[in-house]
Amino acid sequence: MSSALFVALVLPVLAGAHFYVWWRMVRATTSPRSWWRRAGTVLIVLLALLLVAAPPAERALPAPLATAVGWPGFTWMAGILYLTLALLAGEAVRPVLMRVRRRHFAGDTVSGDGGERLYGTGSVPGPDSPAPASADGLPASRRMFVSRVVAVAAGTAAGAAVGYGAYTALGPPRVRRLVVPLTRLGPEAHGFRIALISDIHLNVLVGRSRTRQLVDLLNGTEPDLVALVGDLVEDADVAVQGRAAEPLANLRAPHGVYYVTGNHEFYSGAEQWVRFVRELGLRPLRNERIALPGFDLAGIEDASGVDHDDGPDYEAALGGRDRNRAVVLLAHQPAQVTEAARYGVDLQLSGHTHGGQLWPFTRLASLVEPHVAGLSRYRDTLLYVSRGTGFWGPPVRLDADPDITVVELVSPRA
Repeated sequence: MSSALFVALVLPVLAGAHFYVWWRMVRATTSPRSWWRRAGTVLIVLLALLLVAAPPAERALPAPLATAVGWPGFTWMAGILYLTLALLAGEAVRPVLMRVRRRHFAGDTVSGDGGERLYGTGSVPGPDSPAPASADGLPASRRMFVSRVVAVAAGTAAGAAVGYGAYTALGPPRVRRLVVPLTRLGPEAHGFRIALISDIHLNVLVGRSRTRQLVDLLNGTEPDLVALVGDLVEDADVAVQGRAAEPLANLRAPHGVYYVTGNHEFYSGAEQWVRFVRELGLRPLRNERIALPGFDLAGIEDASGVDHDDGPDYEAALGGRDRNRAVVLLAHQPAQVTEAARYGVDLQLSGHTHGGQLWPFTRLASLVEPHVAGLSRYRDTLLYVSRGTGFWGPPVRLDADPDITVVELVSPRA
């Protein structure tokens, strides 16, 4: 996203969300000129600044400083989302709580001696009289009580969502198993297992230990072939994140380990990462195809490569092949299936979407991307989209568990 577009579209939304959270969590729950109000205001402003600073800091600052800024900044991206949603939900509850408190307040204003009211008679309040009522009939102290109840509930809900989401994102991915029959698959490839991994997103928050964990999981599935379908890294040079990727050299599969670029490789400099993974023993497939027993395996560049004069070339990867053989295509973005179907691809394996990564985007993503996660069909082409193993931005996944998928190919002729 360009800087101008970020300032024009994203910053106003972020500013509005932070002001709303401050209004409901700080101003409405604290007394004027209190220490709590000053501290809460400073905290909200600091978190807002860290959120905006975290993405550029990832590239501009030395690793220790980038990590120090990144953890609170990126985590707060999820925090402000869920706190805003929880407070908005609280707006529906607030009038109910107000009515309940108003009933209690009305009962409290009647004395036990003949039912004479203590206020509202036009007399001057004495030292023991209730606090002045606001326009809605509740004293300020009781309005503050309701605001505090809503704020505590919203904070608890948001904290639980972020905490569980971080536990999910940073924990080991789930290993899924999928059986896919392909009509043209040769009998010699019956039972062929492809371990699919995508969107590792090595960054200032996760590194070498995460890669080792993923390699152990992949090797543990005992695949015939490993396919890494893009976004190995999140906007970083090999000099910065190369060491974190080195454990990929330990991947083992009888028919090899293959790699195609994702959009974030092009944001980082795709050529350097292609050279690096090749040195690690991975085989990049850059608009090309190879023959394996019983089927062809093809790989194309990510669609974002067009902006770098290095985009997908479907004719080079899929043209002129034997149409009696099945072909499995590795392509980072699910949307590339539209061209893949024109070339008669049997199965496309993709990533990119993270399954939406964060609720409610996991439910809304299908409005703009029909293939968000799992197995689907586009015309005569099967498409499987992995939710990936990493995260973009906040180290949080909610309603979109990370996954590694073992795709087992089945031949009807076996």
